[in-house]
Amino acid sequence: MKLKLIMSGLAAFGVMAGTSSAFAQEEAARNAIAERLAPVGQLCLQGQDCGTASAPAESSSDSGDDIDGGEIYSNVCAACHESGAAGAPIRGDEEAWAERTEQGFATLLDHSINGIGAMPARGGNPDLSDEEMEAATAYVVEPVMDVSDVGSASSDDEAATEEASAATQEEDAAGTEEEMASSAEESDGTTEEDMASASDQEAATDSDSGLDGEALYSSLGCVACHANGVAGSPLIGDVEAWEPRIEQGKDTLYQSVFNGKGAMPPRGASQGSDEEIMAVVDYMVSEVQ
Repeated sequence: MKLKLIMSGLAAFGVMAGTSSAFAQEEAARNAIAERLAPVGQLCLQGQDCGTASAPAESSSDSGDDIDGGEIYSNVCAACHESGAAGAPIRGDEEAWAERTEQGFATLLDHSINGIGAMPARGGNPDLSDEEMEAATAYVVEPVMDVSDVGSASSDDEAATEEASAATQEEDAAGTEEEMASSAEESDGTTEEDMASASDQEAATDSDSGLDGEALYSSLGCVACHANGVAGSPLIGDVEAWEPRIEQGKDTLYQSVFNGKGAMPPRGASQGSDEEIMAVVDYMVSEVQ
């Protein structure tokens, strides 16, 4: 009798153990499936604490390292700083850069951003941010100047930047006054017929392209050279200087700007589209016809 009871107990225990094992396996299978179906990420809106609060700060601190100053230099600055066009100091020429580097990096950066001499603001590309200009400037002066501390300028450098900016503004103001005076003198000899003809031609140009050539002339940086005759560029409005060029035809003028000619780099060192470049050429030609 006792033997039967023992055997019955063992049988019951075996059933319970088997059932428990089956339940455990089933639970493990469900957990594995849930894990495989879990989303790979979590949507976290600004202001919410999703356990990743440090991520934005890390991204922000590394953002400057993602800017390739060398690539910007190649696309925008190299046309002048590799050839010395318009008096630009050649990259790596210690003698040419000596006096400039003594002014400090902050001053050089200010010149890059606001323009100086024949160099237009932001190298003629208004789309470049201050950070991109800083990276490009650091790359230009790297062979002749220690730029390891770029981004943490001292108070002396900041003061120098303010002084340089003020001086640049004064120079620009003086240049503007001279240009206005010169334009006024030239306009004294302009007949009403000439003005009407120029106006008609400008209107025709605008209607053809739909682009504002006059505005692009300034924004693409063409004014930096063609308003002052830098590096032999023909002054805007100078009939004598433009006459032999116009005789070659507009297609030739377009190609000269697209490909560069003489001291003028391709596209005037800008990133203007073909249509924008053509609109600028049309505008400049209309000023002498």
